[in-house]
Amino acid sequence: MWRNLARRALRIAERSARQAWREQQRQSRRHDTSPPTPSRRTPPSRTGTVPEPGADGRPPYPGDFRGTVRPVYAPQPDGEPDPGEIVWGWVPFEEDHSRGKDRPVLVIGHDGPWLLGLLLSSRDRAPHGRFSVHEEHGQRWMNLGHGGWDSQGRESEVRLDRVVRLPESYLRREGAVLEREAFEAVTRALA
Repeated sequence: MWRNLARRALRIAERSARQAWREQQRQSRRHDTSPPTPSRRTPPSRTGTVPEPGADGRPPYPGDFRGTVRPVYAPQPDGEPDPGEIVWGWVPFEEDHSRGKDRPVLVIGHDGPWLLGLLLSSRDRAPHGRFSVHEEHGQRWMNLGHGGWDSQGRESEVRLDRVVRLPESYLRREGAVLEREAFEAVTRALA
C-alpha cells in the first residue's frame, strides 16, 4: 500500500513540475518579440536535418540518455505525451544527431523537461513470440505486437538499448496507449 501511495505521489509531483515548467515557458514566450514557434503538433519532415537551434524553437539535442531509467506507467487522456503512451515524432539518428526520422516512440519517463523514450520499428528482428528479446548488431529489440500507433496494423518491436531524450516540440501526434502488461514487460527487459 505504501509503495503504491509513494508511486502515486511521485507521479503527481512529476506532472506538477512539468505543468509548472510548461507554464513558465508560455510566460516567457509572451514576453518574447521573436516570431512564434510552431506547436509540438506541427509535423516535422519525415527525414532530414534539424534546423539550427532557435530557428523553429527546437532545442538542440543533448544526446541519448545514459542514466538509470525509472519507468512509471502513467498514461493520461489529456493530449499530452505521458509514460505508457506511444507518440510519433522526429527522432535524431544515433550516428548523427543533426539528422533524424519521424517514427513512433514509447514514452517511459522524464529527464527534466525532456521526455525519455524507446524507438519502435515495424522491421521484424525478434523472430519469436510477443515479448521475446533478440540481439542484432549490438542492438536489443523486443517483440511488442501491434496496436493503434501503426495505422497499417503491423507488428512492432521496441529497441531496449537506446533511450532518447525528446522535447515535446519534436512530437507531432499521439499514437496509442500501450497496455500495462506490455509496458511492464518492456521495463523488466530494460533492467
